[in-house]
Amino acid sequence: MSADLPLEEPERRLSARDNSHVWERTFLPWDCYFAVVGTATVLFAMAAESPDLTVRVTSAALFALLAPWYVAVGRPLLVAEAVGERAAVRYMVVLVALFVPSAVLVGETRLATFALVPQCFMLLRLREALIAVAVINIVPVAGWAVLWRPDAHDLYYNSLFAVVTLVFSGVVGSWVIQIIEQSLERADLVAELAASREEIARLSTEHGALAERERWSREIHDTLAQGFTSLIMLVQAVDSEFEHDPGQAHRHLDLMARTARENLAEARALVAGGSPAGLDGSSLPDAVRRLAARHAEQTGAPAPVAVTGRVRGMPAPVEVVALRTCQEALANARRHAGPGVSVAVTLEYTADALRLSVSDTGCGFGPAPPGGPGSGYGLPGLRARVAEIGGTTRIRSAPGAGTTVTVELRSTP
Repeated sequence: MSADLPLEEPERRLSARDNSHVWERTFLPWDCYFAVVGTATVLFAMAAESPDLTVRVTSAALFALLAPWYVAVGRPLLVAEAVGERAAVRYMVVLVALFVPSAVLVGETRLATFALVPQCFMLLRLREALIAVAVINIVPVAGWAVLWRPDAHDLYYNSLFAVVTLVFSGVVGSWVIQIIEQSLERADLVAELAASREEIARLSTEHGALAERERWSREIHDTLAQGFTSLIMLVQAVDSEFEHDPGQAHRHLDLMARTARENLAEARALVAGGSPAGLDGSSLPDAVRRLAARHAEQTGAPAPVAVTGRVRGMPAPVEVVALRTCQEALANARRHAGPGVSVAVTLEYTADALRLSVSDTGCGFGPAPPGGPGSGYGLPGLRARVAEIGGTTRIRSAPGAGTTVTVELRSTP
């Protein structure tokens, strides 16, 4: 098998092989084998030195009746997918009834044992098959000895031959049956494995689709949805400022235009699958400062940014998560902290990590407030995004004590 063969190709080959067993593909080799053994038996019996020709012809005629019985009844049973126990026993009884007299008359006819024994194991259960094999091997010799009264020498060799063939037939037949049963069990296991693989593939596809849907939900929430929320807030502000403060209204209109352009840039970045628009050609501290400056413009409250440690380029996933965390924390402050609340952003570079902290002095919140900043999609999505790259998230808040969101991201996620 070549190294670049697709994984599904060997699975298809395995499945194709397991749909049919070797002994089910064609029965022609067995037909040929039975025909050769039957013909050889007749020739061997007719060439025997004793008894006389009339007895040999009678034995051959009885034995020849096995051929039409096999063609009419035996072969259809042997090739059938399911065989009734009664039909199989009836066929074997007639088969033995035709074989034993001919083998008693002419001992050489016992050569046909090599054609009859396989049929016993093919049609009967193991216990019944062993009984039939014992009858086929022992009864003809016993009947032949009673009928012809052979000398001790011939009786010894014929009896020994019968015992050896009986043991050989029983051992080999049992062994083959066990191999077939094991093969059937393994075929069932392979079928179950194939079904399990299909189920795993289906679940994996569904999981991948859900994960991709969740990722897109976070991206849209952290970019476009927040931008549209800012636009709505600015529209409301402009609507109330046109009459008494036209200058401020125009400044907010300019901010609305910039926000719309940034939203458009974020949408294009999402479609292109590249880095966020805020990080395109810019460092993380500069992108954070721009977020804080826009927050200050929208709220009119200060949003200082402090950068400590040695500023350096971090892996793209780390910078993206840090930027999205800052966006979410600032958006929550605008929506929930209260009007005119100051925000402080700290970006700390350590030897092996990046720590971002966004703190506000707003109203804060308790555990899972209905409709508050802890009950929506934002903070759970923030935690999930940080956890995906092995970071940690801490959110400290209490009613009237403000909120602090801190994430720590390893430089090698």
